Amino acid sequence: MGHITRVRNDRHGRGPRGPFLPKLPRYKTRSQKFDAAVMDAYEPIAEQLESQLASLDVAVDVVPRMRLDVGYRQWPDDVVADGQVPLGRLVFAGVDASGCPTRPRIIIFRRPVESRTDSAESLREQLHYILVRLVAVYLNVSPNTIDPRFSWED
Repeated sequence: MGHITRVRNDRHGRGPRGPFLPKLPRYKTRSQKFDAAVMDAYEPIAEQLESQLASLDVAVDVVPRMRLDVGYRQWPDDVVADGQVPLGRLVFAGVDASGCPTRPRIIIFRRPVESRTDSAESLREQLHYILVRLVAVYLNVSPNTIDPRFSWED
């Protein structure tokens, strides 16, 4: 009969070396904090228009992956930009390169948005502005329909 070797992590019978969970909340990276801020900004809009936005996805990308022409000044309605820098865009439903259908989605670009905000409050306002504009384009309504306090000045 063969000899079975048992692996023991607790060789001296003293139990684990330390507590399994730290007493402090888990550290969140900047990316995780930004993702949470996007969801916090989108949640009230999604609750208000739940049935119309059921098939819309929201995603975060680090930087825009869009082909930009030199000297491009006029952005289409499905892109929210600050000058020549896109902050977010709406990608309509379609078919990807492999022939699979894709759902419509809003993409928020993290680095351009973060570089234009200096506090959590200004980040919240900027994200709300971007999301209201893109949801309005998706639903083909005025941004004031989604948020009556919406201002184009932001």
